[in-house]
Amino acid sequence: MFRYADAELEVLLVHPGGPFWAKKDEGAWSIPKGEYEEHEAPFEVARREFQEETGFKAIANTFIQLDPIRQPSRKLISAWAFEGNCDPSTIASNTFVVEWPPRSGKQAEFPEVDRAGWFSIDAAMKKIHKGQLGFIEQLCIKLGYPPKPMPSQ
Repeated sequence: MFRYADAELEVLLVHPGGPFWAKKDEGAWSIPKGEYEEHEAPFEVARREFQEETGFKAIANTFIQLDPIRQPSRKLISAWAFEGNCDPSTIASNTFVVEWPPRSGKQAEFPEVDRAGWFSIDAAMKKIHKGQLGFIEQLCIKLGYPPKPMPSQ
């Protein structure tokens, strides 16, 4: 999801829930996403996953298909962008169960997404997982909103 705030392009990113991600910030955020099976339509799964991870329906007149990006893990992510607005403080994510603490034999339930936020393009490029950076770049190009060059390190 993207929006314009005072003519500045912003994107909605989500932070993964669970103990592994609890103290990670830059490079940890993501677009709302999920896996699909071969028999499923990627676009419909993307809409379903957006709702499961945020509690908001992906409703728009136009969806912008972005080119799929292969992740360092070899997974291929397909994504669509759409203009919308929501209050990220009201997200309601689905949950998952994991053994926690490790090797304790106890199961704990965590939200798949523990928070969401609107980020300017500059901020989003720092927050998003490096494997998904290309989605922000593609969106900017398709909207005619070129990203500012990253500061040299």
